[in-house]
Amino acid sequence: MNYSKGTNYALHTMLYLASQDDNPIIGVQELADHQGVSSSYLSKILTKLTKQGLIESHSGAQGGYRLSRDKYTISFLEIIQAIEGNAPLFKGCEGNKPGCLIEDVMMNSEKKMDEYLQSQMIGDIADKGKLAQK
Repeated sequence: MNYSKGTNYALHTMLYLASQDDNPIIGVQELADHQGVSSSYLSKILTKLTKQGLIESHSGAQGGYRLSRDKYTISFLEIIQAIEGNAPLFKGCEGNKPGCLIEDVMMNSEKKMDEYLQSQMIGDIADKGKLAQK
């Protein structure tokens, strides 16, 4: 199972934004430079995060992005789903009889993973990073 590079960049961008004191507006170029990715590529990811209400966009000379909600209410699952969507990862029993035993195992494992990712807040991870730097 793999998440896209876009999800990786989205998670790192959200972590960077959550690590900033006072939730400032940060320009796309700074966000892109921090990860070593082009600003045009990152802009597409930022658009998806904005559409899902995880960040807000500010235009103008001092424009950029910042978290739209409290960082302790934004889960890893929300960020991942903003980029990947929320379709099931496993699709192996299509056309098989109802009650496919393999599907049951895979769907239960995916449910547990989703529950865990939903419980992990980007603000908590940002705080752990700050503590590790001290």
